Amino acid sequence: MNTLKTVFLMTALMVMFIVVGGMLGGQTGMIFAFIMALVMNFGSYWFSDKLVLKMYGARQVGAQEVPQLYRMIEELAHNARLPMPKVYVMDSTTPNAFATGRNPENAAVAVTTGILRVLDQRELAGVIAHELAHIRNRDILTGSIVAAFVSAITFLAQMAGWAAMFSRGSDRDGDSGIGGLVMIIVAPIAATLLQLAISRSREYAADADGAAISHDPLALASALDKLSRANEIQPMQDAKPASAHMFIVSPLTGGGISKLFSTHPPMEERIKRLKQLVR
Repeated sequence: MNTLKTVFLMTALMVMFIVVGGMLGGQTGMIFAFIMALVMNFGSYWFSDKLVLKMYGARQVGAQEVPQLYRMIEELAHNARLPMPKVYVMDSTTPNAFATGRNPENAAVAVTTGILRVLDQRELAGVIAHELAHIRNRDILTGSIVAAFVSAITFLAQMAGWAAMFSRGSDRDGDSGIGGLVMIIVAPIAATLLQLAISRSREYAADADGAAISHDPLALASALDKLSRANEIQPMQDAKPASAHMFIVSPLTGGGISKLFSTHPPMEERIKRLKQLVR
């Protein structure tokens, strides 16, 4: 299923680039957009994980630097029948974590320094098991490509905005300007809906599978409660909307109606489902 999602996203990205390229530059624009889409698809498949890790300043660590964390990931990966992923640490006081990579053989788990201080060992194991579930379910490539896709949508909206701004009023330029205005309005909505469609169901599945890997649903439920509260009090300062769906809890601020468009399902429901697993 995730393979089909990946193919769909790459195809949709190419079609979107060609359509917008045609709107802004005619046949020449379509050719240029086609080349850009090919480059972006290639880059998102092979390098999107590295770009996300670099974006958050994550550094790779070994068993000597974080022995407890490394040993924990090693044991849980064995339980999940997965290769040992690379381990990364982000210098952020806000507790959070995510997994990335194009497949289980090239996966990485990244945690903040804050999560190592806030959670106890049981809760941290629950979080790591959740991220390993994403790896086992092959969500990580889809999540990384969605991040690249949303960034591309934002880039196209900016291009369309400039095209609309400098439209000079001819029929063709008028059409281009109207198309640009439509892109400015529609693009952010499309990006948000894409993240919602991809990430919400993934989180529920990763919670359940992570609880099975760690054999401790209540530990993950406790961890989610702590992480949610901590991120509301002190969100990640450098969090990017395009990659927010990759984290175990949303690293962005927002309340009220904005919660309806959150990339993550309601925390109360996630915790409720985990507690039901115990019953």
